[in-house]
Amino acid sequence: MSTLWPEHLDDIVEEFKDCFDSMERYELLFDYAKNNPNPLPIEEWTEENQILGCQSRAHVICSLDEGGLFLLKAGADAQIVQGLMSITAIAVNGLKPIEVSKLTPVYVEEMQGGSQRALRARVTRIGRAAPRAFQVSAKPQRAWRALR
Repeated sequence: MSTLWPEHLDDIVEEFKDCFDSMERYELLFDYAKNNPNPLPIEEWTEENQILGCQSRAHVICSLDEGGLFLLKAGADAQIVQGLMSITAIAVNGLKPIEVSKLTPVYVEEMQGGSQRALRARVTRIGRAAPRAFQVSAKPQRAWRALR
């Protein structure tokens, strides 16, 4: 893992930095929303896995795979949030839980040229919930109650 974000995010960060303007960045986010690597089906959305403070309906389930590595499944009703959650899943999936707990959303600032505080706030809420799930519960997918 690099100092600021996992190395496998470098191409995504560069892709966003190469965008001509905000509209092109939003279109790219919409593409990531459509191609979420670990979507959380609507039928699995519950109050327990809802991200509080998000204006859209956003839900996340965190767990560990068979190898003990982090797995984030996410879903949202807003495409911008869904795109950010998709990129966050790409960032954290396959990492050790300790690596996830050290990750900050600084990559979002870099993607936006440091100008989009609202997007960073959304990813911060998503990212803050994920590592805490392991700190407060033996059952990470149920830890959302403790975050309220």
